[in-house]
Amino acid sequence: MKNSTVNPFVIKIACWLILLGLSISSAYATHIRAGEITAKRINNLTLTYEFTFTGYRDSGSVIHFGDGIFRFGDSEIQERGFNIVETPIDNEIEMVQFKVVHTYQAANSYVVSYEEKFRNEGIINMDNSVNTTFYVESMIVIDPFFGLNNTPVLLVPPIDFAAVGAKFIHNPGAFDPDGDSLSYKFVIPKQARGAEVNNYRVMNAPEFYTIPNQGNEALNDFAKLTMDPVRGDLEWDAPGDVLNQGDVAEYNVAFVIEEWRQVAGQWFKLGYVTRDMQIIVKKTDNERPELEVPEDLCVEAGETVSEIIQGTDPDGQQVKLEAYGGPFEVNGSSATYKPDPATFQGPPGFLSFEWETECGHVRVRPYEVQFKVTDNPDVGPRLVNFETLLITVVGPSPKGLESSLQTGKSIRLKWDKYNCVNAESMQIWRRVGEFEIEADECNVGMPANSGYRLIDEIPMLDPDTQNPITEYLDNNDGKGLAPGAKYCYRLVATFPLPGGGESYVSEEVCDSIVIDAPAITNVDVLTTSETDGRILVRWAPPYQIDQILYPPDYKYDIFRAEGLNPSATKPYQLIASGITDTVFTDIGLNTFANAYHYFVRFYDAGGVLVDSSATASSVRLALRPLLKSIELNWAASVPWSNTVQDYPYHYIYRDQVVSTDLDQMVLIDSVDVTSEGFYYLDNGDFNGEVLDEDIEYCYAVTAQGSYFNPLLPEPLINRSQIGCGQPNDTIPPCSPPVVTIADQMDCASMLASQPCGSNNYTQSLSWTSDENPDCDDDISFYNVYFTPSGREEDYSIIATPSDTRFDHTDLTSLKGCYRISAVDRSGNESELTEEICNDNCPVYKLPNVFTPNNDGINDVFSPLYKKGLNIASFNDADCPRFVLQVDFRVFDRSGSELYVYNSFENPEGIYINWDGKNKWGQELPAGVYYYVAEVTVDVLNPKDTKWTLNGWLQILK
Repeated sequence: MKNSTVNPFVIKIACWLILLGLSISSAYATHIRAGEITAKRINNLTLTYEFTFTGYRDSGSVIHFGDGIFRFGDSEIQERGFNIVETPIDNEIEMVQFKVVHTYQAANSYVVSYEEKFRNEGIINMDNSVNTTFYVESMIVIDPFFGLNNTPVLLVPPIDFAAVGAKFIHNPGAFDPDGDSLSYKFVIPKQARGAEVNNYRVMNAPEFYTIPNQGNEALNDFAKLTMDPVRGDLEWDAPGDVLNQGDVAEYNVAFVIEEWRQVAGQWFKLGYVTRDMQIIVKKTDNERPELEVPEDLCVEAGETVSEIIQGTDPDGQQVKLEAYGGPFEVNGSSATYKPDPATFQGPPGFLSFEWETECGHVRVRPYEVQFKVTDNPDVGPRLVNFETLLITVVGPSPKGLESSLQTGKSIRLKWDKYNCVNAESMQIWRRVGEFEIEADECNVGMPANSGYRLIDEIPMLDPDTQNPITEYLDNNDGKGLAPGAKYCYRLVATFPLPGGGESYVSEEVCDSIVIDAPAITNVDVLTTSETDGRILVRWAPPYQIDQILYPPDYKYDIFRAEGLNPSATKPYQLIASGITDTVFTDIGLNTFANAYHYFVRFYDAGGVLVDSSATASSVRLALRPLLKSIELNWAASVPWSNTVQDYPYHYIYRDQVVSTDLDQMVLIDSVDVTSEGFYYLDNGDFNGEVLDEDIEYCYAVTAQGSYFNPLLPEPLINRSQIGCGQPNDTIPPCSPPVVTIADQMDCASMLASQPCGSNNYTQSLSWTSDENPDCDDDISFYNVYFTPSGREEDYSIIATPSDTRFDHTDLTSLKGCYRISAVDRSGNESELTEEICNDNCPVYKLPNVFTPNNDGINDVFSPLYKKGLNIASFNDADCPRFVLQVDFRVFDRSGSELYVYNSFENPEGIYINWDGKNKWGQELPAGVYYYVAEVTVDVLNPKDTKWTLNGWLQILK
């Protein structure tokens, strides 16, 4: 074999490369420690955003920062050329930032990202970190529905060290400038979009602990890693003792801050910001410092928050106190703290926090102030602790509220101009009778269970004059207020979204309506039955009527309808007339399935109809079986109040035998409805026995109420029907086997009876109950599902009738599909029925002749319709129906286009009304021409929506 020799120059080169590699690794070991991207909309006319990348690195790093790629999420990128700003912070950490501006071409969701090589070497909870790209992303949603929006900003730098065995706490100090709600959750760090880092392990994985079941700070349990989804506190209790870099271990963790906005009662996610951060864990005997922070508080706008925060250290070291959060970032008067800049002091150390609030600070979501304390050991890492103080800024209560009786059973309210000019609307709240609301700084808006009902919400300013609105007339939507009731009112001011917010309630004012008509006092269920139910109806006579104008004796007619409230689909029935008594027992009712409501008319001695009472319903009880318990909810729609502080209790009765008479049942409990509402959970507390899932339990409720009128009795006692249910009843009823739609698909006969231009239709559905003996027969009601488009995802519940028919009224189209389900008294829902659909039958007929000679008869070319004329021979079935769009073109014999019409661009709509002139405005001569009409019709099947009508027309002159 030939001898080989090694070139000394090659050896030198190899050694130089090894040393260079080591120096590169060492340099990269002090590269990016953390980072995030935030976004700010900077133009309300264009979709222009300013993005800020904020990174953190060791201040000793010699690696150039900013050689990465910023992606805007719309295929546009920016490489290098960033204007980097470096700011020293603490713990030998510096913040590096750059800003980029980008304009989007369309509304959409965009994921923006920044990536740069390399991560630190030796991160213990991922593989090959030194060759793993640092990557963070944020998402923005551009949607006109949400208006202008900015991402949250993160105010607390991630610069703190952790100690082996000591709980580590970090809070990003997220603040949303728009007042949107935020939520927090962990995610796995990424190295590219959609690509997680290699072999990531959570920081509390057992492999990082010598004794895993002694991993927490108290040494009595496994370590826990949590993130508070509301406050954003990241807690690691506690870092492990397995270290990979001498006395140090370096971990990586990432989380997202999601941004939410509530619109019309529904929550929408507006985007998120990701923070990717490293935590360096060191061995130390140091103990964490401690903080004393006051309890969360509410403050009226215009008042000043002044608090003293104290920090201590169990090792007796000096401490430094700092504060972060939204109050330091708001427009207008922002918060301050002293000493600023923070210095080590004590122990103990003190921080003075002060914030002079104003109306512009009012919002629903509390402001978060993160207080941080840092100790100062002689050797080893400094340790920190965090506490969060929540401050809710509340609008001042409206002032000067007054009430006065008006004619027509109405009450006028007046109040002073509201103090906060940024308030959006004034809520008008009403109840029967006084209700004392406990004074509490965090009792914001109208408290639940007060018995108050929101009757209206009006703008602060008149939209025409822009003058303040400071009065309101309550006439109960034109129906008049209930005779004999004492009506009380309060006001609440509301503030605009997205921040929202409410004021404290105003003082209460009250006025009573005279009893110049019957006042119903009882709608009391005596017997529960499907066929023989009985309800007692009692009323007070018109005590305060002018008997000279309306002489007695009085006679009464009683009217009844199903349900708690009046409904167009449940007409009233006259059930008794000409009676002279003031009590009546209604019989032969289905009180098992239905609630009923009543009103009373009265006539004077001459038989003249004088007036009517307000409507009043029975108490309706609903049961919801749960595991080893049953939930009760009840409701009534009555002109008196069933939430009375002098008579606060509603009584709960129960029996283990199906009963029809409440007198046979046992009183098991009472509910203070002024604090608990109309709700009760029977979990066996009555006799200390857990409910048996094999037993059917029956319940009834007795309510107490009052008109708050000394001329009327109190308390008013009214009982619900008896409802039964079994704990853990999860067996659904059978679905209805047959569903039909009256006159389904018989369009011709239906349209012949509808005048031209009519767009008010009714679909009448009916179905049968399943008589199979294997099916449960305890059906309480049915759910009617409807989709106007025929698409499955568009189904929604439109009605919950208790009988087996439903009239879907006030429709502008016959197109749509239905499915029905049965719901039993335990709330179990059956499977849905097979889909049954009806469709529109479009009509669009064009004539062959018209005479544009200005004689007022047949002067324009249009589809067949009456044009407002009374034409006896015209068939209404020929009118244009269910047509969305028409494109109409006229040609001569040679095929030259003479006239073009598009209904979307013309006020004549689908009717064309062509006057016989060409597209240059010249009258066409008499003769035969040809047309093509592209007609878009409104039907279920998208393939059937396009019609093409070809034909000829003749102009006669």
